[in-house]
Amino acid sequence: MKGNEFRQNKLSEKIVKHCSPTLAGLKSGNIFSTSYENLQDMMCEIRSLNRRLVGKGVKIIPLRYSDGRCLLYVFRPTALRCDLADEQACKILRDSGYESCRPGQCIGRLLKRLKSSEQFPHEIGLFLGYPPEDVCGYIKNKGKRSKCTGHWKVYGDENFALAKFESYKRCTRIFCKMAALGHAIEELAVVG
Repeated sequence: MKGNEFRQNKLSEKIVKHCSPTLAGLKSGNIFSTSYENLQDMMCEIRSLNRRLVGKGVKIIPLRYSDGRCLLYVFRPTALRCDLADEQACKILRDSGYESCRPGQCIGRLLKRLKSSEQFPHEIGLFLGYPPEDVCGYIKNKGKRSKCTGHWKVYGDENFALAKFESYKRCTRIFCKMAALGHAIEELAVVG
C-alpha cells in the first residue's frame, strides 16, 4: 500500500469514527480535528475523498488549519440547506451577523468567523444539525443551565435529543464495525 493510500484510509477511518451520523444521513454535519504532516497532501486527500463521496451527497471542507491540525467539516449540502431554511435558524444567523441563510454564503461567513477567533462561534451548531431552539438556548444561557448534555447542550425537547444521541451512538458503532470489516467509506455513506 502506498503512503498516500494508507493516509487516506486513516483519514477515512477518522471520518467514520467522528462523522457516521452524517454519512448515514441522520444529521447534516459533523466537525472534527485531525493532524497532518504536509498541507498539500492533506488537501489532496480531501479532494480524493470528496470525489468518492460526491455521489452520496456528502462533502468535506477544511474549516481551519493551525499547528499541524486541520478542522474538517463533513456535511450534506442538501440537509444543511433545509436546516438553515428554518425560520429560527435564519434569525440566529442574522443576529450573528450573517447576511444570508444560503448555505454557501453561510459557510463562507463561518470560515471568516473561525479564522478571526480561537473559539467556535455559537451558531456553529446550526451547521451540525442541532435544533435551533438548543442553539438559541445555548447562546442566551451562555452554555449554562441546560436540561442535559450529549452531542450538544439541550435547552428544548430533552426526549427528542436523548433519542437522537442514542441513534448517533448506535450508528457510529455499526459504521465502525463495518469499516473494520473492510467496507470503504463510500460503501457506508447512504445516498442523500
